[in-house]
Amino acid sequence: MELLGILAFVIALLLSVMVHEFGHYITARKYGMWVSEFFVGFGKRIWSVQRGETEFGVKAIPAGGYCKIEGMSPNDDMPEGQEDRAFYKASSPKKLVVLGAGSFLHFVLGFLLLFTLFAGIGTNQVLPVINEVVPNSAAQAAGIQAGDEVISINGKRVTEWYKDVEVIRQSKGSELTLVLSRNGEEITVNAAARLTDLDGTKRYVLGIINETGLKRSGLIVSAKNSVTVTKDFLVESVRSLGKLPEKIPALWGATVRGEERDANGLVGVVGVARVSGEAVGSDKLTPRERLATFVLIVASLNIFVGVFNLLPILPLDGGHMAVAIADSIRAFIARLRGRPRPAPIDVTVLTPITMVVFVVLATLTLLLLVADVINPVTLNL
Repeated sequence: MELLGILAFVIALLLSVMVHEFGHYITARKYGMWVSEFFVGFGKRIWSVQRGETEFGVKAIPAGGYCKIEGMSPNDDMPEGQEDRAFYKASSPKKLVVLGAGSFLHFVLGFLLLFTLFAGIGTNQVLPVINEVVPNSAAQAAGIQAGDEVISINGKRVTEWYKDVEVIRQSKGSELTLVLSRNGEEITVNAAARLTDLDGTKRYVLGIINETGLKRSGLIVSAKNSVTVTKDFLVESVRSLGKLPEKIPALWGATVRGEERDANGLVGVVGVARVSGEAVGSDKLTPRERLATFVLIVASLNIFVGVFNLLPILPLDGGHMAVAIADSIRAFIARLRGRPRPAPIDVTVLTPITMVVFVVLATLTLLLLVADVINPVTLNL
């Protein structure tokens, strides 16, 4: 089962990459740019087919994919008669749309996965089903039993226990009317919550301990929850990237000196794949809980990758977007001075900077790979 989880993660990752590249492809085509290749994988070509002016296919190394838009820099050769379709000749707004479309679709995919989780699979919640009745409590005195399901409290139907329980906590000891489902029949009981000290906090409680389990939400609630969680993931991804430099020493210690791996530290693709495999193969989780955990991991990964790709450094999409914005600013300044629009920035001039960034990212990736293999993060599921 763990191997199945790892395989499922690899497939999900490849699909996510292709969704990213499709964002570039569809927007580039919309603006009349020339897209010559759309491939899954890198290296030697295994299979391909020509559709119009674009070659679609599969290459030998399944480590992602790419969409080749011609004319990324002024030095690129374009076929005769196609010069105006070069990427660098497009307006800055069009460039920004094409470059940002990949990350945008990562966010959309993350949202859709979260919506599927909330509406189709369910999330772990406190249920209105009573697992245990505390001895000598108000619930026991009222005849409430383990296995009872709370249908309503004071005439208000129970839909979300974490919200509806507030009626009990705010009752100030007044009598409550509860409708319960017991063995397929509905019964009504009356009980008054008692003020109880719980870990230093005084609350009015009946003395019941609820079951927990997966529960699906309605479409509207699922949509709202998906927006909220997507936003939370976005914020957390930005924070994580901001804290990345300070986490590298701990990663080095875990990799080189064998120090304990920080579960909240940096994790590479191999590490996430192992965690996904652990979740899918766990005997402590039900099949639905395994699926829910897997979907949550893939959703959060998509949102993180979307944010990461927007970093304003070459060769990432965000770096190319920064160049497009700089072009637009230069053109605006030239227009204010009554001068002609300056030539587009040639990204090949920035190759030395790009190579430095590439080496840094490659080194970090290698460090993460080694750490994930010799000192992996585990969920203990």
